[in-house]
Amino acid sequence: MSPKGCPPPAPVDPNEHPNDAIGRLAKALAHPVRVQILRFLLEREECVVGAIADEIPLAQSTISQHLKVLREAGFIHGEVDGPRICYCADRQLIEHLQKLLSGLAESGQAATVGGTNG
Repeated sequence: MSPKGCPPPAPVDPNEHPNDAIGRLAKALAHPVRVQILRFLLEREECVVGAIADEIPLAQSTISQHLKVLREAGFIHGEVDGPRICYCADRQLIEHLQKLLSGLAESGQAATVGGTNG
């Protein structure tokens, strides 16, 4: 179920190679402010850009640039409501990233086990 006021998230691309997906998503989370924005949105279920600026002591233009990176990666999506934009985090994509990272960890364990027993 989508949080109040949020459009449904975009579906995850099943054809994207896991290595490409991990790289793309990790790059979007590579700045601590973007992680902070994502946490803020996850806690509140919906948000207006001004509320993010009230929470994070950075210029509105800087926050907007970080929002753009998160939006392009699919971590957030927004809906225009008059002069405001309501942004929401995409929990489905975060769960997808968790699965991808679990698969990465499992392949690393298999390589380690195979290397020591092989």
